[in-house]
Amino acid sequence: MDETNEQVPLREKAYESFTRHLLARDVRPGQFISQRQLVELTGLTLGAIRELIPRLETEGLIKTVPQRGLQIAHIDLSLIREAFQFRILLEKEAVALFTRNASDQEVHRLLSAHREIAQKIEESGPSPELEQRAQATDWGMHNAFIDAMGNSIISNAYRVNAIKMRLINQERVRIEGRVGPVMREHLAVLEAIESRSVDDAVQRLVAHIGNARDRALAI
Repeated sequence: MDETNEQVPLREKAYESFTRHLLARDVRPGQFISQRQLVELTGLTLGAIRELIPRLETEGLIKTVPQRGLQIAHIDLSLIREAFQFRILLEKEAVALFTRNASDQEVHRLLSAHREIAQKIEESGPSPELEQRAQATDWGMHNAFIDAMGNSIISNAYRVNAIKMRLINQERVRIEGRVGPVMREHLAVLEAIESRSVDDAVQRLVAHIGNARDRALAI
């Protein structure tokens, strides 16, 4: 069997394991970690970890610091500005295309999911379960915009940036306590999409992302 073909799934497994632990906060932004610790964390071989490191460095998820070792991406103002700027650039085009091309059924599905959460917030207030559901609905809407472009290069770039965005959210802009406002901002975007108003959808989406950026920068 071709050894190269055997290694590709192992590299992917190492990447998925690392990002899963990163988002689960088993390792923290700015933390220094050794290759051996990564082996223990992921349960994979040292060889797989060594193959993984260049990819993580290229994606900006870790960096090598001379005489200190590997450092998990640090959440600073520069990373926040760059991650949000990149997100806006991609999502402006994505939401414009989505507004023009998405089926009425898909738009209705997103609207219904958001309206149901907004209604539950009004009726009974937030809860941990509802906040978790709202967060998944939040990510689902933005991913739907990007995926509808049908461009794997953009989807992959967005996926890497989304990991950084989730780290930023965990450190500085968690959805807890803001479910109502976030759902209202999403509904404003989706209602513009429903009416097929490209300019309004883009403007409202940029305002929504800008609000999250400003909260992150203000903390």
